Amino acid sequence: MDSVDPALFYTGIVAELYGPLRGAGPVDPAPYARFIERSGQPALELGCGDGDPLLQLRGRGLDVEGLDSSPDMIDRCRVAAAAQGLDVTLHLQRIEEMQIERRFRTIFLAGPTFNLLPDDETARRALLRIHDHLTADGSVLIPLFIPQPTPVHLLGRARSHVTDDGTTMQLTMLSEQRDEVARTQTTVLRYELQTGQHHQVDERPWLLHWFTQDGFRELAAAAGFGTVRIRSVAGGPAAPEAQDWVVILSDPMPR
Repeated sequence: MDSVDPALFYTGIVAELYGPLRGAGPVDPAPYARFIERSGQPALELGCGDGDPLLQLRGRGLDVEGLDSSPDMIDRCRVAAAAQGLDVTLHLQRIEEMQIERRFRTIFLAGPTFNLLPDDETARRALLRIHDHLTADGSVLIPLFIPQPTPVHLLGRARSHVTDDGTTMQLTMLSEQRDEVARTQTTVLRYELQTGQHHQVDERPWLLHWFTQDGFRELAAAAGFGTVRIRSVAGGPAAPEAQDWVVILSDPMPR
């Protein structure tokens, strides 16, 4: 198994199989549309992937651009946008290296993509770039979660999807390592694609890096955000023991 840059995890066969094998299903665009309508336009989705929910938001007429570090995902998003007759601006960049001339009143992630940043230093640099791309009256939405260890009985068990033409897609969790000090969990995943006689396999380490609520507050404040609110997914303050929550950042202070 070759080492993979975390920013390029969703490339190749992984990008192709991501949608069909995603356990959670399509993203509901409504919460993000409401956040954009409250915070204002233009908006920027970080980690836009292949366009879910970016393209639904563009279909609603919202001024939203997308950014992703995977060239394959950006290509898939462009193809999907063209098929739907949508005009969308996309940026092939890493969050922590983001350089866009435009400034945005809303910056958001549609899911815990921020957990894919491998360490606190990368997260710090990402928050600095987000700060510098936000207007003074804008706000940021960052969902976060603490991954739970995969139950042992699920290791080695494949998740499958078969298309109408008989193509078989499979995802198997092979092994997992967890570091409570570094706050990382690395799961080795095997992706398989069977099309006729052609069998394609790729094994990659999927790294998740989590934060404590207090730790993320400190990172965001150090990046220059005057207001850091941590909310539950359902709304209201997040409980200290919550496994997932949403961070709202605003009041970017001059640096």
